[in-house]
Amino acid sequence: AFVERRKGKVSEEQARELLKDENYFGTMLTYMGKVEGLVSGAVHSTGDTVRPALQIIKTKPGVSRTSGAFIMLRGRDNEKYLFSDCAINVNPNAQELAEIAVESAKTAELFGIDPKVAMLSFSTMGSAKAEEATKVAKATKIAQELAPQYEIDGELQFDAAYVASVGQQKAPDSKVAGQATVFVFPELQSGNIGYKIAQRFGNFEAIGPILQGLNKPISDLSRGCNEEDVYKLAIITATQSLMN
Repeated sequence: AFVERRKGKVSEEQARELLKDENYFGTMLTYMGKVEGLVSGAVHSTGDTVRPALQIIKTKPGVSRTSGAFIMLRGRDNEKYLFSDCAINVNPNAQELAEIAVESAKTAELFGIDPKVAMLSFSTMGSAKAEEATKVAKATKIAQELAPQYEIDGELQFDAAYVASVGQQKAPDSKVAGQATVFVFPELQSGNIGYKIAQRFGNFEAIGPILQGLNKPISDLSRGCNEEDVYKLAIITATQSLMN
């Protein structure tokens, strides 16, 4: 089945060798419906987990790349947000960023978050002129066209997206500014730094990364994870499998 799925890119001998690897074996079990999903990454790199998933499970129609989202939880008042992409795409272009935004809205819905998607930048609605901000503005328009059912807006600085008073001042006509629940970072550096600052300085619990856009749920733990992280990501993976 693996040789057939790889369409001649591997020989049977190579396939037998690759399938000795836990990630390839587990991903094939998922692909063939023997199991509903895979959780890996505790002792493997992200690449080791994602590579078999892209080769075997592949992305959904209309999605060119997978992306990694974190559910961010804090305190008894049940603050719950989604941060994306914090794990996979180093520097997505506008089209890819738009796809990440739409998939992030879907992930948020799946876990009981009303998706109000902020496309983050160092600029708010044209306040700064730079290629990086223009990319986010373009991605926002594409995402709005791809999924008009969701509230998606940008480009927005984080404070304009998160703080109601700042959002009202900087983007008074926005339905997302000041009330965002889904935060889409413009590239991986800011996404990875952002979720770790929230985790370490803001005492948020970061659950993930949840790999978005795949045909079946594959989840990637951090190698710094503990037993609780494994348990929670397994529950999330099970939830994803019920929605497929």
